[in-house]
Amino acid sequence: MKKINKQQLLIFLPLLVLGMIFMASDHIDSPSTIGNTADLADLYAYESPNNPDNTVFVANLQSTLPPGSNDRTFDEQVLVEFNIDNNNDLIEDLVIQAIPKDGYMYFFGPYKPLSTGVTGVISKENATFIEKVKISTDTTTVTATKDEISYFAGRREDPFYFDVSQYIAVFTGQSQEPGGGFKPPNHEYIPRELNVLSVIVEVPNKYLGDTFDHPIGNGAKVINTWLSTKRRQ
Repeated sequence: MKKINKQQLLIFLPLLVLGMIFMASDHIDSPSTIGNTADLADLYAYESPNNPDNTVFVANLQSTLPPGSNDRTFDEQVLVEFNIDNNNDLIEDLVIQAIPKDGYMYFFGPYKPLSTGVTGVISKENATFIEKVKISTDTTTVTATKDEISYFAGRREDPFYFDVSQYIAVFTGQSQEPGGGFKPPNHEYIPRELNVLSVIVEVPNKYLGDTFDHPIGNGAKVINTWLSTKRRQ
């Protein structure tokens, strides 16, 4: 077994796990994480619009930040981890890790994790790909690319159109709309001008490992992916 220098390892424990095969959105987390620096809002994983051989992973954190919240930034004690399952056993085979430090977001992976499940470990020695990108500001957007992998971290606008009141009315049987449903398509929802903190990485599929047959049997080959935040111990 390869010996690992303990000084090269950072160990983290989970605060929240959120998963979907393709994408997920919640914006409301458990009481232990809601509204704090580990609060997850969205996970997106999709084919790159610029290169069909790449996959884009997006993590949104600290949802519902008010406009002009320039003092809100990433927590240097919180690790963001994209988990990748190549054989549908719901255990991560690869991870992409991101953690901020001194105005930069540092990325590790994709690589085989030293630890799966509840504990996350960053290994500078084992990570095949390591890069950093300066965290973007409201006025300056910065990206970085290395070994065909592209990176971004920073605040982004996240207009939110969801009509919570009508959702509750529908599912409690109190909707006044025809058939007890949602409002007609011509209803104008007023978006809330909100921001999120985003971590984005675009990765060539050749670095993402094996795929398996889509569960519904449509002939597609897929991976599972889920997102977690873990606090430094």
